Amino acid sequence: MDDVEAVTRAVLTASRLLVAVSARSLASVEDRVTLPQFRLLVVLSTRGAAKLVLLAEWLAVSPSTAMRMVDRLIAIGLVDRQTNPDNRRETVLQLTPEGMRIVEVVMNRRRQEIASIVERLAPEQRAALIAALTAFSEAGGEPDAPSRPVEHPLGWA
Repeated sequence: MDDVEAVTRAVLTASRLLVAVSARSLASVEDRVTLPQFRLLVVLSTRGAAKLVLLAEWLAVSPSTAMRMVDRLIAIGLVDRQTNPDNRRETVLQLTPEGMRIVEVVMNRRRQEIASIVERLAPEQRAALIAALTAFSEAGGEPDAPSRPVEHPLGWA
């Protein structure tokens, strides 16, 4: 088996664990938001306020799909539509304080569970994991997670 296949298998195995951790962390709010809607909230929290077309691009969905998710999140008070201060003809989408709170709660639960798993690794395994996951995330174009549990570019993490 070549190294690409071995790495792919290892990442797929780790991704099952991370999906399980993610699902458990989202369980407390699943009556309010779906996993795709939560992803939208996370994208807004990490990248900041955005126009719908850009948000759809970041999520790799059609603008109409993004609009349906946004409309639902606006209806339940987690996202807000504001006039763009740089161009009054445009609107931008941003998280509400309640949207920020939801992301913080879920991400703090996720962070705690991942930390408990990482604590079981030897220090040299942790260092190797940091290097490997950083390189993997950079290759995939994913922005860094906040270094602190509560850190917000536009008021939240």
